[in-house]
Amino acid sequence: MNVIDHVREMAAAGLHSNVRILSSLLLTMSNNNPELFSPAQKYQLLVYHADAIFHDKEYRNAACKYSMALQQKKVLSKTSKVRTSTGGAASNIQAQSLPSEIEVKYKIAECYTILKLDKDAIAVLDGIPSRQRTPKINMMLANLYRKAGQERSAVTSYKEVLRQCPLSLDAIIGLLSLSVKGAEVASMTMDVIQSIPNLDWLSVWIKAYAFIHAGDNQRAINTICSLEKKSLLRDNVDLLVSLADVYFRAGDTKNAILKFEQAQMLDPYLIKGMDVYGYLMAREGHLEDVEVLGGRLFNISDQHAEPWVISGCHSFYSKRYSRALYLGAKAIQLNSNSVQALLLKGAALRNMGRVQEAIIHFREAMRLAPCRLDCYEGLIDCYLASNGIREAMGMANSIYKTLGANAQTLTILATVCLEDPVTQEKAKTLLDKALAQRPDYTKAVVKKAELLSREQKYEEGIALLRNALANQSDCVLHRMLGDFLVAVNDYQEAMDQYSIALSLDPNDQKSLEGMQKMEKEESPTDATVELDGDDMEGSGEDGDLEGSDSEAAQWADQEQWFGMQ
Repeated sequence: MNVIDHVREMAAAGLHSNVRILSSLLLTMSNNNPELFSPAQKYQLLVYHADAIFHDKEYRNAACKYSMALQQKKVLSKTSKVRTSTGGAASNIQAQSLPSEIEVKYKIAECYTILKLDKDAIAVLDGIPSRQRTPKINMMLANLYRKAGQERSAVTSYKEVLRQCPLSLDAIIGLLSLSVKGAEVASMTMDVIQSIPNLDWLSVWIKAYAFIHAGDNQRAINTICSLEKKSLLRDNVDLLVSLADVYFRAGDTKNAILKFEQAQMLDPYLIKGMDVYGYLMAREGHLEDVEVLGGRLFNISDQHAEPWVISGCHSFYSKRYSRALYLGAKAIQLNSNSVQALLLKGAALRNMGRVQEAIIHFREAMRLAPCRLDCYEGLIDCYLASNGIREAMGMANSIYKTLGANAQTLTILATVCLEDPVTQEKAKTLLDKALAQRPDYTKAVVKKAELLSREQKYEEGIALLRNALANQSDCVLHRMLGDFLVAVNDYQEAMDQYSIALSLDPNDQKSLEGMQKMEKEESPTDATVELDGDDMEGSGEDGDLEGSDSEAAQWADQEQWFGMQ
């Protein structure tokens, strides 16, 4: 057993720190005396040394050392050709025991990916001949291609993964997200479904995710529910998180929170989807619960975007926008594909008056999640904030035509129409259609109430809000009902409604202001109301920037550090 064999054994045993020290010393010896080790031995030393550095998370250094190993492999290839021509059987045995050149290239690409040097990673993997690409290489290439917008190449790579490993469910999701038909994807797994027992659910699973990526939320919900009810898949955490996410996309906050809580109870260490759950809880005014959730997730892992997003949502809904901006940027640094982090940072930038920067983030969120309406809503809010009604109208019409006339798209279009006096009647028609489809859709109720307030149709507004509150309890709806009741001089019930609103969200400033105004006016005679449902547009802000100059200064350095200028 020579010294290289000892290094190999330590590497196999996971003694990375020991490998790093010894291999460094041996490489120095080799540099000082090139004849000390053979080309094959030096190649092995370089690879084991690079592996140890990779394990220490020094990725740039590791990539450099792996590249040096590849250069050494070229030297080895030249010498091995000479030896093979002289008939060396031992050299063939030695070549088989050497670290794989393909694996070294994969490691280099992995370093580049972690360093966010995606183009360099693609260049390295593209250099591997197609026939030599392993499933994990094809999977990494597919993800990189998709991120770079090279959809056709991404589809080809995902299909190659499925050809080699037909039960690669993440590759299936990748194909569906790139608009490949569910039937085509299912056909690629049909042989394995038929040959293995208890896999009949897979075709239904594929159908469910096809609906999700087509934006057909209701059919996705129904399909996932049918899967979840099957005894073998009951209480599956991944299915519950997916179901919760689809409920959220469909605007059903109550069921979304319920399913997230169910998943969390089954797996207390769950991280996936908790950023959306934290956002919903913050939007509903449960800031203490959000703070606890964020702290718990930080204890599980601070290397995921989710806990940073949750803490950012807590700061955002506490109107500490500078801190929310910093936390959103940190989340993006950890995961540049985090849609919720992009939305958080975009909303914080918008509330700080940096609308053009916010637009960039909302557009990136749209690119990553083209079927999530809250991405479009954020962008439309930015256009309206900068008086870009034409751009907002174009975007709203595009969503309406692409995703069809459902309660959400109708409400988004109506929201823009409300900004232009010429299209007020159109807004009313759109809202009526939305409420006909979903009478309990809160955003549509809020916008319809705003319209009735402008027209001073207070009795009609009261009837609308009472009907909406019959089957749900929502802070904004109770507060708006209080505003309407003030307008018709029903002060006692108005006070009750403000109290209910504050019990649901103790931080709701508008309900508090409504109560204080009533207390000051001992004998009000001509009450007027000004309704505002902006906080139901998926961001929850009032538009004013609260927070001291000292807080803004406190986070300024961090903003520069995380590239938020």
